[in-house]
Amino acid sequence: MERLRLSRWLRRFPPRLVWASFVFANGFLAVAILAVLALFSGTPFVFPSVGPTAFLLYFMPTAPTASPRNTLCGHAIGIVCGYASLYLVGLEHAPSAILEAIHWPRVLAAALSLAATGALMILFRVVHPPAGATTLIVSLGFITAPAHLCVIEIAVALMALQALCINRLAGIDYPLWSKRVQPTGPNKDQLPPRVGSGAQQVRPRP
Repeated sequence: MERLRLSRWLRRFPPRLVWASFVFANGFLAVAILAVLALFSGTPFVFPSVGPTAFLLYFMPTAPTASPRNTLCGHAIGIVCGYASLYLVGLEHAPSAILEAIHWPRVLAAALSLAATGALMILFRVVHPPAGATTLIVSLGFITAPAHLCVIEIAVALMALQALCINRLAGIDYPLWSKRVQPTGPNKDQLPPRVGSGAQQVRPRP
């Protein structure tokens, strides 16, 4: 198990190379697993927002946005807001935006879904940026069947479970559900985490 720990490799090789290799290997594995499931099930286990989610889970694993709580709840909010926006404008059974001309109801659905997703993630403290892509996938009509929307959330859950296993094996203190953020000052809730700080935040588990 010691050979799998990132701290060992970070002592022997340049950190940038180690992190690039870690993201490459686990990003490949995460999407490959979902793609195989999609191949055999004929359901959309692979969709565009799994890409940025995988990147967050393996490059910034200790960031609050990469926690299982934020990942699962963020995408769930995106799915609900995307479908709700379609329902409000009467497009839940319409073809996707690729198959028909863009019209005002579609514009309203896309804008409303993204705005609502962002606002609700902030209100519920489950910010996960890739969920913004998920809600647009739904509101633009690419994936709209209720059963397939459930598949999207299942795929996200599988990614979070894989991230938990792999990051823990690598010695990263990846949370089981949510990361506890200690107050650091009066502006704690006003400033977003620094992008790219995931590598510096990783601490080997004892």
